[in-house]
Amino acid sequence: MLDLVILSLHFFICFLISVVIWRGPKDVDLHSSSTGTVEMEPDGLILIGKEDDIKRSGRVTGKVDGREVVIFYHEGKFHALDSRCYHEGGPLRLGEIEDIDGQACIVCPWHKFKITLETGEGLYEGINPLEPSPTPKWQSKGVKQRIHKITIHNGNVYVSPPDLSVSFDSDYFADKYKTSGDLAMEK
Repeated sequence: MLDLVILSLHFFICFLISVVIWRGPKDVDLHSSSTGTVEMEPDGLILIGKEDDIKRSGRVTGKVDGREVVIFYHEGKFHALDSRCYHEGGPLRLGEIEDIDGQACIVCPWHKFKITLETGEGLYEGINPLEPSPTPKWQSKGVKQRIHKITIHNGNVYVSPPDLSVSFDSDYFADKYKTSGDLAMEK
C-alpha cells in the first residue's frame, strides 16, 4: 500500500513539473504588433527597449522590418535571432537556454531543435559508425537561424535590419508569421 502511495505521489510531482515546463518562461513584448510603435533611429537601427529592462526579463520580442525577433540576455551578452525556429516555426521565445559543449543554445519548445545563440547554427548529436565504440558528439548542421546585430547605446538596445541578400532557413517562417501574426500558428 505504501508503494502505491509513493508511486502516486511521484506521478503527481512529475505532472506538476511537466505543467511548469510546458508553460515556459514568461517574456516581455515591448513592441506588440497591435500598437504599431517601432522607433527607428536615423542610422536605420530599430529601438527594441531599455537595456536594464531586457536584462531583468532575460528575453523580449520585437518587430524588425515586420519580422518578429527575439532578444535574449544570457550570461552577460545580448543575442537576437528570428523568433521562429527554422525547422517548423516553433516559438523560440518560449524555449529554454541550455549549454551544449560550451555554447549557449535555445531549445525549440516544439521539437527540441537546438540552435546556438551566437551563430544560429543548428546542432545535433551524431555518431561515427566507423569508430570501434561510437560515442555521440555534438555536430553542426550549419547556420540555419538568422542572427540579428545588436547595438547598445545610451542604455538602449537596438537591432539592425536584416541583410536579406543572404538567405537562411528561418526566413521562411519569419515571412510566414509576418503576415499571419505571432499567435496564429501556436501549437
